[in-house]
Amino acid sequence: MFNKILIANRGEIAIRIMRACKELVIKTVAVYSDADKNSQHVQFADEAFYLGDSAPKESYLNIDKLINAAIQTGADAIHPGYGFLSENASFASAVDSAHVTFIGPSSDSIRAMGDKAESKVLMKKAGVPTVPGFEGLESEKDFEKAAKEIGYPVLVKAAAGGGGKGMRVVNEESELSEAIQAAKREALNSFGDERLLIEKYIADGHHIEIQVFGDKHGNLIHLFERECSVQRRHQKIIEESPSPLLTPEIRNQMGEAAVKAAKAVNYFNAGTIEFIFNPSDSTFYFLEMNTRLQVEHPVTELVAGIDLAQWQIRIAAGEKFPFNQSDFMQRGHAIECRIYAEDPSNGFLPSIGKLLQFIEPHGPGIRVDSGFAKGDEVTHFYDPLLAKLIVYAENRETAIQKMQNALKDFIVHGVVTNIDYMQAVLSHEDFAKGKISTRWVERNFSDWQPAKTEIESLISASLADLIFVNQKSKNENETDPFNPWKKINNFRN
Repeated sequence: MFNKILIANRGEIAIRIMRACKELVIKTVAVYSDADKNSQHVQFADEAFYLGDSAPKESYLNIDKLINAAIQTGADAIHPGYGFLSENASFASAVDSAHVTFIGPSSDSIRAMGDKAESKVLMKKAGVPTVPGFEGLESEKDFEKAAKEIGYPVLVKAAAGGGGKGMRVVNEESELSEAIQAAKREALNSFGDERLLIEKYIADGHHIEIQVFGDKHGNLIHLFERECSVQRRHQKIIEESPSPLLTPEIRNQMGEAAVKAAKAVNYFNAGTIEFIFNPSDSTFYFLEMNTRLQVEHPVTELVAGIDLAQWQIRIAAGEKFPFNQSDFMQRGHAIECRIYAEDPSNGFLPSIGKLLQFIEPHGPGIRVDSGFAKGDEVTHFYDPLLAKLIVYAENRETAIQKMQNALKDFIVHGVVTNIDYMQAVLSHEDFAKGKISTRWVERNFSDWQPAKTEIESLISASLADLIFVNQKSKNENETDPFNPWKKINNFRN
């Protein structure tokens, strides 16, 4: 087993991995940038290593600095978390070359699945169903011809992309040219690669993914599905397991297809096969593979009864995965809501500032994976994810109610959040019935506005601000013209 692991990430996922390490009695090294010098993940680790400037390319995306940090601190393994360099084959190769263990799949597997066009060709050869479409197109005329053959609506997306970037839905031919140019620009800016592919767009499809897990000894299984259809801008915001839509037969078919896809690239460690499911005829198609631990892995941990982060580490250390497919079954129901510092009523723009209040919900069946605390600063440098709120109950109806109650108890002041938005989504009758698709949020909540903020909330935020900022003596407070009661009266007036 490893003695020390460096976590090449930040925020809640860094803390999540550190918790797994502590239970395995492994020391941890945090890395941090200027913006993160006082962050929770830095304080939680056994030791910390300064990387550099706040810009990701100078810190969390700098391969040389990360490997140097591992060598200087004596770490014998690196866990990439998710995002940043977690699916970068060059990073995995560089870690191996430095005689440090990369906690994840091989660089060959990452490379094979990292290119959406190439991975789709690979899946076709492996007999995994793929969305009707074309790869390797160059001119707009090629795209026009392909779109006509597939039939509108179509989806143009980055060949080297992910996370909803470089992706455009095209409903008719007049929109195609503009969509191609926009997708190319975004793909080039995000991935340094403007290549696109085109696929049939399944308008009312469900985004369903299968968790796969394997070791270096040839054992590979799936750990069931996660329903991820509640999305904004092609990015997931609510995930759950089991899916309210799948029959046992379809679930087994998808699981078997996912294992087949992973075996095609000799996969080991944690990974996720993403499918689009068409409820009208119960067909499903391969979309892509995420060669890392997913943001939404907690829902699988709860329904399958396994610590994925711990097993990632144990597999990387060479242990055999001692379970067979028959050892697992889904128990109960789990839902995850991603709590963001963003404004859903204003195009989901990130909200930055100091967290004047940050109170997490607690109780049976409630889990919060968070990287923030009261007083922390939310900056513009990184993803505005504040926390993941996960609930577990014996059935879906109870889990939804538990999530709604937990959201009510999640108190955040200082930044705008999507908590009220999540409540609106969960309260919709379509969600209760499982009648959701990847465009459901877009269709039903495009003009959503929050309820008017109550005066009590404003007073609470004001007092929290003053209590946090004015750390003065009693005498100083008595003579301070910045009177908190005066501020409250301003709110009332």
